[in-house]
Amino acid sequence: MIRTFRDLKVWEKAHCLVLSIYKVTKKFPAEEKYVLVSQIRRSAASVPTNIVEGFKRKTDKDYAHFLNMADSSLEETKYQIMLARDLGYIQEDEFNGLNELCDEVGKMLYRFYMKLTN
Repeated sequence: MIRTFRDLKVWEKAHCLVLSIYKVTKKFPAEEKYVLVSQIRRSAASVPTNIVEGFKRKTDKDYAHFLNMADSSLEETKYQIMLARDLGYIQEDEFNGLNELCDEVGKMLYRFYMKLTN
């Protein structure tokens, strides 16, 4: 039974993504602290944050809206991960792991969104 947002598997996976992003971005160059590090952390954290906010909405339509926003933030995060790789801030294996995690979250968000809207 789902009693709180913590019971949602999609939230749990999105939270793991944020923790992974924070870990990886710790080693970015100092000059990126207020640029790419801040942006990628913000967009990644927006994914589970929107899931949580949607969870407390009264209608499925409202909830679905927040899942859509979470998915949009996820796409932003995916681009920033690619940018970090292309700039040489993360290795290919780190990129692949983060990208795979993003894909898992994306699939879960899509299935959840479809369940709410159908």
